[in-house]
This record gives sequence, structure tokens and C-alpha cells, in this order.
Amino acid sequence: MMDMRIINDITDFIFLEDIPAGQGTENGDSAGETGHGEGMPSAAKADVIFIPGGSYPELPERAAQLWKAGYAPYVVPSGRYSVTIGKFTGVKSKADTYRKDYATECEFYTDVLLANGVAPDCILQEDEAQFTAENARLSRKLLDTKGLHPKKAIICCKGFHARRCLMYYQLCFPDTELLIAPVEGKVTRENWYRTEAGQRRVLGELARLGTQFTPEYMPEMAEAMKLG
Repeated sequence: MMDMRIINDITDFIFLEDIPAGQGTENGDSAGETGHGEGMPSAAKADVIFIPGGSYPELPERAAQLWKAGYAPYVVPSGRYSVTIGKFTGVKSKADTYRKDYATECEFYTDVLLANGVAPDCILQEDEAQFTAENARLSRKLLDTKGLHPKKAIICCKGFHARRCLMYYQLCFPDTELLIAPVEGKVTRENWYRTEAGQRRVLGELARLGTQFTPEYMPEMAEAMKLG
């Protein structure tokens, strides 16, 4: 990475990683597909795995790996489709593998989870959220209706999306310890500043963190920011 402090500081702030990419795979953990978590780091044992909405199968595939390795008993795929587009725009990678006509991000994620071995009764679907803040807010509402109050949870998200996902889920789950299991794509912590597209992605995240960390955008902040 370029030896420039501002680049390093932005990278460390945006790209969070509590569960490295190799951890939770068949080769990365001795738990394999038993679902019991033998050999899994005890600090990573969680109650639920969250997947904020999107159109890349790598996120639910990663969540399925973690579920099979025993990291958590439930997976919560969340998402309807982008509020700015108004429909699910289709699978963005591995379209030859996941080729159905999906109506929502949640339906797509659920199909990927099932195809990768997650038990149907362990998938808790949230199919109304249209942006990341709603992924967190409506996932909280869903778990509340089921009487589930996670002490620890894992978020599977794109690497450059990690800080903003953490912000939203922290506000909606203030009593839950949250761990990030990032999924890297074309834009990574090593290369984001080298291309215009990467810069737009990461600096756009940085800007949205400032404009969206407000009580107007996140009503949960009003309660979270109370003193005493």
C-alpha cells in the first residue's frame, strides 16, 4: 500500500475485518460442515449472521460458509431492492450458477444460502428493506417479533461497505457485539485508491458516513446519543 498516512487512515477506517476471509471455510476451520464449531475461535461464536441487501452471491456464500462452520445458528438475508432503481436489477456475478428470475434481494440471497447448504428453518428472511439503514432497522424488527435478542452477531458485507454497515447495525442493535466478515470484490483495501472507480466507492462511503450519521436519517441516534 502507498506509504501515505491519509490513504492508510482512510483504509483502516473503512475496511474493517474481524473474521478474515479464510476463517470459516472448510480449509480455514476444523469445524468443516459439521455446524458445531469445533476448532472455531470462541470469540467469534455468534447468535446470528446478517447479510445487508445486494446482488452479489459472494456475500450469502460467505454467510453459508460461516453457518456451516458453526459460527451462528441463524442467517438473516435482508433486502427488497434499491429505492433508487425500484426493482431487483439481477445477479451481478456467477449468473450461470444463480439463474432464476428473482423478485427481491432477499429471495436471491435465500436461494444462494439454500444452494450452499444452509437449512431452510435457519434462514430468517427480511424482504422489505430498500437501503442499508433499513437492512439494519427491519432486521431488528424481524428478530424482535421472533423473540431473538442477539448478544453477538456477524455482518457479511462488501469490504468497502463495512464501516457504514457497522454504523447502522450498531445503532439498531446497541446491546449486540458486532463482528465484520468482509467479502472483497474488485475494490479492496489494497487497491481502492489506484483507480477512479475505487476512489468513488470508498470516498463516497466516507461522505455518506458524515451525511447519514444524523438523527434525521437514523432516528435510532436520538436514543443512542442520550446522556446519563
